[in-house]
Amino acid sequence: MEEVEIPQYFLCPISLQIMKDPVTTVTGITYDRESIEMWLLTAEEEMETAACPVTKQPLPKDAELLTPNHMLRRLIQAWCIVNAEKGVDRIPTPKYPMNKSNTLRLIRQVNNNDHQLCAEALRKMADLVSENEKNRKCMEQVGAIKAMVCFIVKSFKCEKLIPGIEEALRIFHLIWNPTSENKQYVKDNHDLVQAILWILKSESKTSHVLIKTHAIMVLKNVIEVSSSNLLSGLDPEFFQQMVETLRKNGKNYISQQATKAALQVLIDACPWGRNRLKMVESGAIFELIELELSNPEKRVSELVFCLLANMCVLADGRAELLKHAAGIAVVTKRTLRISSATDDSAIQILGLISKFSATNEVLLEMLRVGAVSKLCVVIQADCEPHLKKKAREILRAHSHVWSNSPCIQVYLLTIARVEL
Repeated sequence: MEEVEIPQYFLCPISLQIMKDPVTTVTGITYDRESIEMWLLTAEEEMETAACPVTKQPLPKDAELLTPNHMLRRLIQAWCIVNAEKGVDRIPTPKYPMNKSNTLRLIRQVNNNDHQLCAEALRKMADLVSENEKNRKCMEQVGAIKAMVCFIVKSFKCEKLIPGIEEALRIFHLIWNPTSENKQYVKDNHDLVQAILWILKSESKTSHVLIKTHAIMVLKNVIEVSSSNLLSGLDPEFFQQMVETLRKNGKNYISQQATKAALQVLIDACPWGRNRLKMVESGAIFELIELELSNPEKRVSELVFCLLANMCVLADGRAELLKHAAGIAVVTKRTLRISSATDDSAIQILGLISKFSATNEVLLEMLRVGAVSKLCVVIQADCEPHLKKKAREILRAHSHVWSNSPCIQVYLLTIARVEL
């Protein structure tokens, strides 16, 4: 770059760089927006004002009080164009800054009955929240969560996917903050839950993977803060739809992120015994085993095993797991291979089966697929003491069936006998 003299008033007093978006403070000094906003952000939190870097006068922290200096920006841009041949880069016109008044205007448009105007406002809001954390906080502070909830429910009651539904779901998830005010909008909102299920079931061409993924993420946010009344009242259709979303190669396939969210939704509903039974009746056990057979990532396996352990507390749950040809085998295979959390759930599942469902056929199946050998390994492995204790209990309870079997390697049988 050729040596070129930069006018002093083009430089930000903080960064000493050419200003891209000059703004003037109430103290009369012009700074680059990014620099002065960072200065205000890093000022002492307990103070309502900061000190102006140049004048040292009190400076309000409210970024909305920064006035764009359009004349200076045009001068800088013109100077950059004139000196372009000397290596000076042109400075683009900055985007119009987001503030509360602009956001409130967009929210009013979302509440409008004009679908085209509403969809355009949602697209603008989605672009803004995707840019940075500051925009997301601004959006959340002016009540965008309530507006998104109303829009999603309105679409459900109209029984058609109104343009902008994907953006509304994405905005909700990106700006969601479980404040007491936001919780009030969703914790008992049965209509919102039904609306999300409706979106997941929709066969519309516009209802693609991305919409379903956003819908699952929003549902996770909602269920995490839902009241006992809402959670205990979830109907069988809810669990049937959640199981449908877990079918990897089915028509409702979702992303890995959303798969984890769907599993977490089911886990959050587990404390109510009736919900666990509804999960079993919806075919959850079969789908979870199939999902685990696909060798998913670690976190998915942990969630899958947590759910299986919760459902195996029920006789129907154990029966469904045993009905699947790979039920005991997949639990055995994944033990000591994923994480301590998975091990805990796996040993719990084997313990429940051996205690309450230990028919001769089941015990021989455990022997055939290596569950007994794996329990012997657990005793010698570097794992939690309570897991070793549980493994001993299982081996001791059925040693009369397993002790003389040629299926167990001699050294494992010897170790087991010593431990017992």
